[in-house]
Amino acid sequence: MDLATFRALLTDEGQTLLAALQDTGPAEEPVTPAGLRRAHPAELVAAAREQVRLRRLAAAKFGRHAPHLYFTPDSVALSSHLAVSDYKLDRVLDELGVVMIDAMSLGSGADAHVLGWSHATSAVDGDRLTVEVAAANRTGMDEPMLDLTCADVTTFDSQGEAVFIDLMRHAGPDGDHDPERYDPPLSWALERLHTTGAGWIRLAPGVPDHAVPDLGRAHEAEWISHDGHIQEAVLWFGLDGMRISRPTTVRKATLLPARASLTGRGLPHPAVRPVGRYLYAPDPAVIHARLLAELSEDLAAGLVEEAGTLLTSDGLRPTPFATAYEVTEVLPFDSAGLKAALRGRTIGRVTVAAVHGLQIEADAFHHDLTPQDPRAATVFITGPASRPAMLITAPAPAAHTP
Repeated sequence: MDLATFRALLTDEGQTLLAALQDTGPAEEPVTPAGLRRAHPAELVAAAREQVRLRRLAAAKFGRHAPHLYFTPDSVALSSHLAVSDYKLDRVLDELGVVMIDAMSLGSGADAHVLGWSHATSAVDGDRLTVEVAAANRTGMDEPMLDLTCADVTTFDSQGEAVFIDLMRHAGPDGDHDPERYDPPLSWALERLHTTGAGWIRLAPGVPDHAVPDLGRAHEAEWISHDGHIQEAVLWFGLDGMRISRPTTVRKATLLPARASLTGRGLPHPAVRPVGRYLYAPDPAVIHARLLAELSEDLAAGLVEEAGTLLTSDGLRPTPFATAYEVTEVLPFDSAGLKAALRGRTIGRVTVAAVHGLQIEADAFHHDLTPQDPRAATVFITGPASRPAMLITAPAPAAHTP
């Protein structure tokens, strides 16, 4: 969507189109636009249809706000669930103790709007479309205290007591991230945060450590998930009034909506052990934060496979940081054997976990799965490529399930 198209959506004609399409059920959509095109420009009808489609996609993240907001495909894809913004706002209120915030490089603008619910927030971005979309979204986001400016963030005259910089970006063509190619680059953002002393940088959760040396000497690096889906990474500065860098950045994994957090303790990599009675599949926030050792210690567990993420133990301990399974069978892996197991048991899911060098995809077995059943078993295929194993599991007792 370009700027002219977006502005056309804000006209009376554009609003009429949006309202008509918003009230149309998905099954009717293939028919409705034909009639609309007789009364409106085809380009405007197409833009309105796309906006309604994006709003429906965004409903899973923005809830009641989504039907009243404007999106681009990137802003939907790169947005976290709104609960993440709420959680970060609470951290700002409890641990930063500031009144005025500068939100730079807005991304979807969600964080800036949520910050504006309680703080005087100056939002600045160099992209005119991003700024105008954020301005139009103020009404749908309950009228935050948000002052918007289109300007180069690197030369903006910042007056905030804290700075928020959104550097969430898609991975490059090779699947990797190079934050120095961002606009603004990560090195500038880090210098800006070290100068101000308080605030945070939002990053894609998969940005590798080598792209952020020493985790930017932030006070804390936090990976956040929501309902088991990884959302983002946040580099925090100035927590609890600390305006100077710590020698080592604290790693944290936070799970929403429970708001359960696991903090790094500098433990060595957990050891591999034989598969026990129970299997734990860690939440992706724990995996991204590299806190398997901490979780392993808390569960008295070990790794199933050296380079993997599954943990196993002989005893069952409750934890919000992993889904627990009871191992009912351990079988040598072979494709025919797995298909026989699928036919003979109520198997609800096949998960391929850390089988390095073994060419297998879980999707290849989906046609053999029985209908989903909450009591259905899950098969984990794991271990080294030289001797992979099939772990057939059942849900752990309900009292211990996260």
